Amino acid sequence: MFGKLLRHVLAVLTVVGALALPGPGVQRAEAASVCSGRPVKAVGFTTGELRIFKKRNLVCALTVAKRPGAARAMSVSLQPRGGRAVVDKGRFTRQAGPVTVHALNRCVRVSGAVAGKRASTGWILC
Repeated sequence: MFGKLLRHVLAVLTVVGALALPGPGVQRAEAASVCSGRPVKAVGFTTGELRIFKKRNLVCALTVAKRPGAARAMSVSLQPRGGRAVVDKGRFTRQAGPVTVHALNRCVRVSGAVAGKRASTGWILC
C-alpha cells in the first residue's frame, strides 16, 4: 500500500516538474533592474551605463553593458562619504553589481566600467 502511494506521488511530482520547465522558444522575462527603490541617476558611457537607485537610507548601483554578450571586465563601485567603497569587479556578460550601502544623510560617489571604458558621478545625493 505504502509503495503504491509513494509511486503515485512521485509520478505526480514528475508531471508537475515537467510542466514548470519552459519549453523551446519560451523566454523568461528579465527584470529591468535588480536594485529596489527609485532611479535617481543614470550615466551613460561608450560601452555601458551606470545606474543608481535610492530607497529610504539605502543607495544601490550597478553597471550594465550596452551590448551583452561575451564575458569582459566590468566593475561597479559605490562609496558613502566617510566610508569604504563597496565594489563588484570581475568578468561578466551583462552587468556588474548590484552593490548597496547605507547612506542616510550622506553623499555617495559611484563609478563603473565596462571593457576599459569608465564613468563616475562625483559626490551626489548630498
